[in-house]
Amino acid sequence: MAERQGPLTGVKVIELAHIMAGPVCGLMMADMGADVIKVEKVPEGDDSRRFVPPTHGDEAAAFMMMNRNKRGIALDLKTEDGKEVLRRLLTDADVVIENYRKGTMEKLGFGYEFLKEINPALVYVELSGFGRTGPYADRGGFDLIAQGMSGLMSLTGEGPGRPPCKVGPPVTDITAGIVAAMGALAAYTHRLKTGYGQKVDTSLFEAGITQTYWQSAIALATGTAPGPMGSAHPLNAPYQAFQTSDGWVTLGAANQNNWLKMLDALDRPELCEDPRFVDNHSRIKRQKELADVLGPVLRERTTEEWLARMELVGVPAGPIFDVCQMHKDPQTIARDMVVEVEHTTEGKVKTLGLPVKFSRTPGKVLHGAPLYGEHTRDVLAELGYSIEQVKKLEGAGVVTVR
Repeated sequence: MAERQGPLTGVKVIELAHIMAGPVCGLMMADMGADVIKVEKVPEGDDSRRFVPPTHGDEAAAFMMMNRNKRGIALDLKTEDGKEVLRRLLTDADVVIENYRKGTMEKLGFGYEFLKEINPALVYVELSGFGRTGPYADRGGFDLIAQGMSGLMSLTGEGPGRPPCKVGPPVTDITAGIVAAMGALAAYTHRLKTGYGQKVDTSLFEAGITQTYWQSAIALATGTAPGPMGSAHPLNAPYQAFQTSDGWVTLGAANQNNWLKMLDALDRPELCEDPRFVDNHSRIKRQKELADVLGPVLRERTTEEWLARMELVGVPAGPIFDVCQMHKDPQTIARDMVVEVEHTTEGKVKTLGLPVKFSRTPGKVLHGAPLYGEHTRDVLAELGYSIEQVKKLEGAGVVTVR
């Protein structure tokens, strides 16, 4: 296995997490250099191993995406021997990530109150549907539920009167994982100053709420909840997608200067003096009317022609890519956001890269996701288990060794 690199090199993270939010947190830290050891249950492993199709060979593409750059062990935490393995892992760990239902870690004997006694420096990260306090603390949660309750589904879609619409990607899962990683690093920074760890608690619900900053600003100021606006913006206009003669283009004329530049590119200087659209406040009040005026103009040329014109005058604009087009875009490639890594059985596979670049300590995706139990033997050896002891644990079904 290639030597780790990045600003978190030397940090040991134990990931007791499955499917999405917790693994995103671990993924962020692994890509920045941490040694993330993913603990999977015996016998099935992470549920995302069964999110098929598609697959790479025998491995689920979903699991491979969320768990590349990690080491993996398979452990039965319902056994005393399995618990002893985890206890040894956590004794000198820097961070532990868990996204079990409330009370599960306590039942297993690994709640925060116990762990801080054996490892006072441990940063203990909890991810859940609604957080560990409050009236919903005992509820399970999924991205769909969090999107509905956080307000996101009321804001997504083409307009009023349409059915509720979910944001396509599992945005609360992903955001919760990123927020949890931020919290873990903040707590780790505090630990470097004081020597003490702490508990970090966040949720899918709160992650969804943080996505409503603009709409919450409007609602808190006016008492009225904004609704769905398609691709338009509640505070700037024009700032949306428009149809062209051969597709779509997004235009970000989000301030007065860009509005005037855009009119130059559109060859519609007369709109500068139109009292309906004289400033952003006026344009927001008449967004549909504005779109009705601009729509026919933008359908006169191709997307490529409009992009060239907008670039010439300095107005932010872009095409609408599907995911495959995004993967092939030269900027995606230049920023190493699609990278190729070596997988143990599947050879070279493509995955997404690290979205944060460091000038002194660059992170890197070094290897593919672990096979089920791939690193069990290595990790147990690091904990002091002999070859005979590992064979005994494997024979008893406590661990799975690849």
